[in-house]
Amino acid sequence: MDPSHDDDGDGMSRQLADLGLGQPFVGGPHFNALDEPPPPPRISSEGVVAVDITQKFLSAASSLEPGELVKDGYFTLFESVGALEVMDPKMDSGCLAPGETLDEGYDVTRPLLPSEVVGIIDQLLSLEMAWHLGYPLSQSLFTSVYIERMLQLAPTTVQEADFIKGRSSDAPRDPMLGALRAYCLGLLKSCSFVNQRIKGEHYYEEEDFVTNTYHRSLLDNLDIYEVRDEIMAARKVIHDLRSTLTEEMAHALGFRLELRTAFLRAIELFQLRSNPDSLSLPWSHMQEVWETINKTRHLGKSVPEAFSTKIQRRLASTMPPRPIVQPSPEETYKHFKKLIADGANVPKVLNYVDSQTLLTFVMTFQAQKPQPLVYIRALLQNFLFQDMVVLGRLSIRQILDNDLCTIVLPCSILLDPSNDDVESPHHPRYAIAHQMELFRQRAAQSYLDIFRTFCQNRCRVRRTLYHMLQDWETVQLDAEEVDQLLQAQIEEKPVIYPPSTGVPSYSLPLSSWAYHYKLRLMQWTVQLGFELDIYQPDELAGMYWYLGYLAKCHVQHAERIKFFIKHRVEADANNKINNINNKTAAQYTRCKSYLYLTVLEAAITTELAEALTNLYAALSRLGLIVPPPRPYSTDALRYEVRMKPFAPIGLPELPSFEVFRRHVTQPNTPTAELLETAAKAAADAKGGLEAVAKMGESEAFAVGCHDRWLRSIKDWTKAAIAAGVAIGTVKRAVANGRVKGLKVEVQPSEKGYHPWWVVPKVKEQR
Repeated sequence: MDPSHDDDGDGMSRQLADLGLGQPFVGGPHFNALDEPPPPPRISSEGVVAVDITQKFLSAASSLEPGELVKDGYFTLFESVGALEVMDPKMDSGCLAPGETLDEGYDVTRPLLPSEVVGIIDQLLSLEMAWHLGYPLSQSLFTSVYIERMLQLAPTTVQEADFIKGRSSDAPRDPMLGALRAYCLGLLKSCSFVNQRIKGEHYYEEEDFVTNTYHRSLLDNLDIYEVRDEIMAARKVIHDLRSTLTEEMAHALGFRLELRTAFLRAIELFQLRSNPDSLSLPWSHMQEVWETINKTRHLGKSVPEAFSTKIQRRLASTMPPRPIVQPSPEETYKHFKKLIADGANVPKVLNYVDSQTLLTFVMTFQAQKPQPLVYIRALLQNFLFQDMVVLGRLSIRQILDNDLCTIVLPCSILLDPSNDDVESPHHPRYAIAHQMELFRQRAAQSYLDIFRTFCQNRCRVRRTLYHMLQDWETVQLDAEEVDQLLQAQIEEKPVIYPPSTGVPSYSLPLSSWAYHYKLRLMQWTVQLGFELDIYQPDELAGMYWYLGYLAKCHVQHAERIKFFIKHRVEADANNKINNINNKTAAQYTRCKSYLYLTVLEAAITTELAEALTNLYAALSRLGLIVPPPRPYSTDALRYEVRMKPFAPIGLPELPSFEVFRRHVTQPNTPTAELLETAAKAAADAKGGLEAVAKMGESEAFAVGCHDRWLRSIKDWTKAAIAAGVAIGTVKRAVANGRVKGLKVEVQPSEKGYHPWWVVPKVKEQR
């Protein structure tokens, strides 16, 4: 160390200075042990005299106190970290092993066997899927020497996109290299479209997808039709050589090229948002092609030297070198099959029936296990929101009015389009149109955010729902103000509700609509907590009680909406305000069906939540579920933290901790009675689910997605049956005094029948 920087007078600095050290010692990965001195440095200059300073350095270092640091004032943190990275193979991308060169040393011009081309393409397929799964290009496709050579030339035309720089278009080409080149052209062009589509929609970097191309162009400027022509020309060459290659090998190569053509065709058609059947056609074709490709994987021969991590050194990246991420052939097959199936199904969202059917489609589509990949979710967002035109043909007002009509305002004057034609400011309809438009402007974004939120990954869905709750609380307050202004315009008379109270009340349709969605958001948030395994086993009783509490509020609210709609429709019919025609009758029937389904689903949720609450409470009481030690928290503090997102909500009001604990533990209820109540609730839930399962796609508001919706209902039913079995097992053990012989296992939600219903496995040990 330079003595001029020795401020504390420590002898250590002077000893280091005597050694001629101007920088601090940095222990690297090659300095393994103090008792094994490193080999002497290789010195080629005769003017340098090497002196072994190891012992002097150790002597100087021994005078340091534990934790004491000696550092030159001009040796910055950046330099320190850089010194640690230098020559560390895990951190230094320029670190070379003895005898290793900077280049990969693979000859991309060498002739390839047909089996080698198949093997390289299959490995590219695995790397492409790794990219779709969220790994960066630097660890997937950009590790291919062939891809690197093609992009390194920065081609601006299809002819320039080659493995050989300056190659003449008239020069003869090896047929196998030509097939591989055509495949790489189609692959990179597909990746370009995928990357652009994902970047154009809402996604989460690093969580969902890595769009970084490291300053490389994925053939963005090349014409898709020219790329397709190159693939078709390569397929023709392969077809002409089928007698030489053998029929099986020619089919293997041809179908792999055909996969790229179909993928490009599917991407091209998705720009149209037109006929769903035509959009699904290329994906359906890809399903057949993919199955054939999977059957011919055995024909490929691996070429590992055609892929190298050394290419990462030439990428514009600050990341240290990372290994290649390559899914196994089985994983690649499974994920590609799912990608293609979802690609064929997602255009069905364009078959619009009504707003609730659209919401059911989005929710059931996104709830699949495994969840659709981010590219498919980006396509779904594109169909829904591109250019602020829903599904390519509907305005936001049309969707919002349809939803209001379905839930709270069937055949209502408030949604009559003729209100917009009234120009007199003193006319009631003019005021109605003005106030309704103000409400639409306030509520539209919050409403559309529900659809956009469910297009994200499941963790983000739950997190975003938390933030949306406060927004919907404000929407409800704003809606109440508009409702009060509209009461005067439509001359609404208050009605006694509930009939038992004798208190007059107004219908408040807009605020009722907002409250309906707020309750749904709150229930979805709690249910996703079960799906994501956020709650500990000893918390499940409390969270299922709160879910049942919200569902019970939802039942009461839906019954209130039904009462006021029925009263208004009857009053309009008696006063002949609205002529009962097919359109108004259809609207009223649709509204009744939706509210019936809402009440039924909320009631089933209430019953099944009560069954699981009582079951988990009984298991805790019997000592079969024991909470882990938490020395730094209390039940009250944990309740406050867990319910923090719901605390600001005014209605339904969050119960106090004392009320919550009393309802969950039920200290005055015997265990046998607790289990009896749970058994009855599970049976009622099962009966309700069986009734729901009999609904057709129109009754269930699941047109186009009825199979997914029905599958979810059947999983609910299985969960209710499993809950009944578990409750029965505990009941018998309690009655026979064999509680100590019970074994309880709370498995992750993914191993259960339904992700929202975590049913414990209870077994009797013999």
